[in-house]
Amino acid sequence: MTDGRDVQRERARVLKKLKALSDSYQASTLPLLLDSLLTTDLTIQQLKVLAVLATTEDGATGRGLADSFGVSLASMSGLIDRLVAQGAAARNRDGKDGRVRRVHATPLGRTLVRRLVADPPELSSALLARLPLEDLQALERGLTAVYAELGQRP
Repeated sequence: MTDGRDVQRERARVLKKLKALSDSYQASTLPLLLDSLLTTDLTIQQLKVLAVLATTEDGATGRGLADSFGVSLASMSGLIDRLVAQGAAARNRDGKDGRVRRVHATPLGRTLVRRLVADPPELSSALLARLPLEDLQALERGLTAVYAELGQRP
């Protein structure tokens, strides 16, 4: 029978191992992330704005974005124009105030942000397909627990 100290030691060992694995994953996947970033047609400022739009259900106004990024409305308007021209963002009339135009990320824009910022290469479909079922099930349990802790449901 294990006592509380054994459980604490094992927990600390596993957490240390997970941290080392996470660091290793980050180091090995950095070239993949950089490749995606370096081959995109988006500037860093466009990517920042698109990331905000992709994480905002109601979209944003040009004025609100300009204020948030500390740039002029004219600069932000030009940036939004380029995102719209690339199909990454769309301008729509506000449902509550027809005078206001809101900017939203399009499905393409959300995909770009996910691919460049949020898609962990270590969870790619090709890599996961090579794992044995037992490992996939363990990963599923682990990720489900992490998402539950974050307050999300996969």
